[in-house]
Order: sequence, then C-alpha cells, then structure tokens
Amino acid sequence: MSRLARILVVDDEANARMALAELLRDEGYEVETAADAFKALGKYESFSPHIVVTDLKMPGMDGIELVKKIRATDEATGIIVMTAFGAVQSAIEAMRAGAAEYLTKPLNFDELLVVLTKVLENQALRREARQLRQRVRDRVAPGNIVGISPPMQRVFEVVDQVAPSRATVLITGESGTGKELVANAIHQRSPRSAGAFIKLHCAALAESLLESELFGHEKGSFTGATARKDGRFQLADGGTLFLDEIGEISPAIQVKLLRFLQEHEYERVGGTQTIRVDVRVIAATNRNLVEEVARGRFREDLYYRLNVVALEMPPLRDRKSDIPALAKFFLDRYTKENAKPLDGFAPETMELLMAYDWPGNVRELENAVERSVVLATGPTIEARHLSPNVRPRLTPSGMPIVPGATLRDLERYAILETLKATGGSTSKAAEMLGISVRTIQYRLHQYNEAPRSDIEVVRSLIAGAESSRE
Repeated sequence: MSRLARILVVDDEANARMALAELLRDEGYEVETAADAFKALGKYESFSPHIVVTDLKMPGMDGIELVKKIRATDEATGIIVMTAFGAVQSAIEAMRAGAAEYLTKPLNFDELLVVLTKVLENQALRREARQLRQRVRDRVAPGNIVGISPPMQRVFEVVDQVAPSRATVLITGESGTGKELVANAIHQRSPRSAGAFIKLHCAALAESLLESELFGHEKGSFTGATARKDGRFQLADGGTLFLDEIGEISPAIQVKLLRFLQEHEYERVGGTQTIRVDVRVIAATNRNLVEEVARGRFREDLYYRLNVVALEMPPLRDRKSDIPALAKFFLDRYTKENAKPLDGFAPETMELLMAYDWPGNVRELENAVERSVVLATGPTIEARHLSPNVRPRLTPSGMPIVPGATLRDLERYAILETLKATGGSTSKAAEMLGISVRTIQYRLHQYNEAPRSDIEVVRSLIAGAESSRE
C-alpha cells in the first residue's frame, strides 16, 4: 500500500518543496506539490492524496486553516504538518484541528518515512475495522450455506473452481435462493479474502443515487453533495463488489459499468480525475437477462462482460432434500437468539415443510422457522405453529384441498371418515379401504401418540375432527 500512496507536499519554499518531492518519488510514492494552501486545495480535489504533508507557516492561508478545510470534507486523508523548531504550540493546534502527526524543520527524512508508514498503517486499520463491523452487521458467512442435494453440490463445485480466479461471475436464480451468500463464499475462498466484500442492491436506489453510490461524487456535483464521497468501487479496492439485482440498472449506468469492466477505471460524479481500482465484480439477478437483452432493456455487450462465469441457484422446490438441514440450521439460530431451547420439529411438521413448494425459497423457510420458534409453547415445533400458507387448507367439510395437501393428510382423512362411517370398527374400515387392521391401528396411534385403546383413540379423533368443523 505505502509504495502506491499518493502524497501532496505543500510548502511556500520552492527548494525545500521540490527536494522533498524528489526524495519521496525516489521511495516509490506518487507526489504532487503546491506552493501555498490555496493551490493545495485545488490539487487536493484533482489528486485525491492519501497523505498531505504541509508547512504550517505560509502566506495567505496557514497550515492550520488548510487542515481545517480538508477535515471539513474528508476524514480519511492523513495530514502531517511541518513546523520550525520552537513553534510546537502551533503544531499542537494543527493536531487539534485534525492533523495526524507533526515534524520539526529541518526535516529528518528517515523520521518522515517512519511517520508516513505509521499514518498509512493507521488508515488501513481503520478501513479494516469498518469492514469488520460491516461483516458483523451483515451476518453473512460461507458457513451459512447449507446443502447436500445434487443441485447444491454442483453450486459448490463451481464456487471452488471460480473463487481463485479474477473472473466476473453472474449469479442467477429466484429471490431468496441465497445468491448473496454464494457471492460472499466466492470472495472468502479467493485470494481477495483479506480485502473488503462490498455489496449494493441496485434496485433500491434511484438512478442518480445509484451512480453516486457506485462511483462516488465530488463536492457540489449535485444538490446535497456537501463533501466528496468515495463510491463502492473505491471502497472495494483490493476486494470484491457484489451488485445485487443488476438487471434493474438504467441504460446510462449500464454504459458506465461496462466501461469499468473493460478498462477498470471510472470518474466520480462531477469529477474529471480518472480513478483506477482493483475490484472483482460479482453480479446477481432474478431476471432472465437473455430475454432482457432481446427486448432491448439490457446491453448485450454488458451481459457478456458480466456472464464470464454463470452460476444458477436452484429453487428450494428442486432441492427438497436440503429442507431438514436448513430447518435445523435456522432452528438453532433462532432458539439461541430467543433464548428458547427446543428439541426440534414434530414429524408431522417436518412433513409439511417437505411438502410445501416454498415460492419464497430459503428466505421464506427461514421466516417460517423463526415464526414457529416464537410461537412454540412445548418442547417441539408443532404443525399449528407454522404459518397458514404452509399448513394444508381444508374444505368446509374438513377434507384437505388437492393440490396442497400431503398424502399423509389425505390418508388421515380417509381413515377417520371411514371409521366414522363404520362406527369405529377397525376391521370394517380396513376391509373398505383395502388395507390391514394393523395398518389402521398403527396410523391411529401415530395420529394420537397416546397409549390408549383403539376405540378410545378413534372416538377422540372423530370428536376432534367434528368439533374443528363447527
């Protein structure tokens, strides 16, 4: 980082200014100079330095005022002030205004190099702290991906293959299938894992705001732009930028995004300085971009730039063997969050979870489990704790609606209605249904889960069924 840092040197003494600039360039820094504070502010806007090294005593505007003006619009840039020996009080005032360090003149160049390294390291630590806080808030981790089904195993294979590369990835799939989790897994398994994973939901912002969020803006570039702001591309430098709902962006933003993918450079909104960053882009959409291209709503060249590696997330209805593990994962999470230990799901509850098609996919399953944990009153989650759309609906006569009911629901209805018609005779009911008496007895004990006689079970279940219809 330090060898690529940009430094602005501000000093009204030409010889001292040029000598310091040359020494810093020899060390590998990118350096610009300014002869006074007013020129420094102009250079600051276009050069965007990581560090400003400024003299305190200058005609017109002194170094303390320069520090204040920079700090009014930017908290990230490191500022080092230079002061004559004996003027330490002024240096202290500059640090109160926002300077990071001060050095006395004549400068000890080796000491300056140490201070530069220290300031840059502190900047890196602050960036890392912000990223860590963001990760904690997002609560997104590769371990959150649960799946043993063949479709998910294919997803894991693609993740492992594409993660070490620099290729752009386009993740498609219905809402709630876990596209963001997979994007983060690619980042965490890549050489960029130490860098930032920055995300942006493209459908959540208007076009003007989206452009600013992506590329940043200069002070005064639009109403409300009171200070320069770095965009998500700048924040993701050295890491990964995840663009969710990429199919929602406007044609104007599509052009600018295409340029970045081709040339890895951009300008802030209202700015003229070309900025280059090292960012891997992962995009996601629940739209069919091929159809969007055919209808003229999405640029074909941008589609191909994004679709270097395609990864399709399967809907939950196509990976139902993952439902028990996913439900257990969410159960563990929400029992812990609610301090409400539960033993698990009743068999009938898990059957309902397996039978439902989950149009909202994994996100809907998570919400259903959280709701059930909150409503549960016993040691297990019962069917009645599930939301009504997950439980099978009944006709006014009590018969389950088809489609929408499980085979177990239909079997239960047939057995109870037949027993009702035979006055509770298991032998007659077995003959009418074409099954064995033992099967009916076994099912009755399953339905009731109580060690009572068959006739008691039958009477109890029939009475319960009749009362529920009233």
